[in-house]
Amino acid sequence: MSTPKNYFRNPQPFRVPTTDGKLIEEHVGLASTGTGQYSLAHMVAPPQWSEPHQRPEFDEITIVVRGRKRFEIDGDVVELGAGESLLIRAGARVRYSNPFDAECEYWSVCVPAFSPATVHREE
Repeated sequence: MSTPKNYFRNPQPFRVPTTDGKLIEEHVGLASTGTGQYSLAHMVAPPQWSEPHQRPEFDEITIVVRGRKRFEIDGDVVELGAGESLLIRAGARVRYSNPFDAECEYWSVCVPAFSPATVHREE
């Protein structure tokens, strides 16, 4: 009988299907590892990309690797560049976009894990 490991190596992240040209690779979370406490995803947003406003039930930390990303948070506009990070608390009304001419690559951590059922996107 083998002892279960205290780690999980993910050789291939779950690639979330999208229709807007955005790359989403979940490395840890509900879709990739069945982890509900938190999620970690790598993303690349194409130039001129945006998504609808949402009011998630989870905290989200974004770390920009390259490019710039715009956040509209409860009426404020915040723009991040490479090397900057931002924590948006659960319950905030937020809209993510890349209205710029270059890709934006970033990592996102959600606590608890991202779920389509708890993101509450506006139509």
